[in-house]
Amino acid sequence: MYSYKYPRPALTVDAIVFVKDENGTSVLLIERGIEPFKGHWALPGGFVNIDELLETACKRELKEETGLEVMSMEQFKTYDAINRDPRHRTISVIYSTEISQKAKVKGSDDAAHAKWFPVNNLPDMAFDHSKILSDFFS
Repeated sequence: MYSYKYPRPALTVDAIVFVKDENGTSVLLIERGIEPFKGHWALPGGFVNIDELLETACKRELKEETGLEVMSMEQFKTYDAINRDPRHRTISVIYSTEISQKAKVKGSDDAAHAKWFPVNNLPDMAFDHSKILSDFFS
């Protein structure tokens, strides 16, 4: 369909889904089931399809990887460090949404697990997702 003379970066989206309750703030993460970073925790997300809007892609990836459906998300920031993904140049647009309570989630698609974590006690994270969460919650 398209043919380009120059290399292009890949475009991804990642979702920050969080809940504030009496125990503090928790964020939804997935355990990666594939390389790179297999077994590490990450924000739900993935590659944008050629015929897809960014927010639509983020909601789709969230549902595919965790089973969670949300109505709307707000764009937070774009991350474009050159070596943020060991596979190739990847630029990620981050979206966020706050929900009222922790929903039941289950890892699927390329996510081995999905789980809520307190933002002050996060596991080892894949890619630059620790920095993204630090930026968002600071």
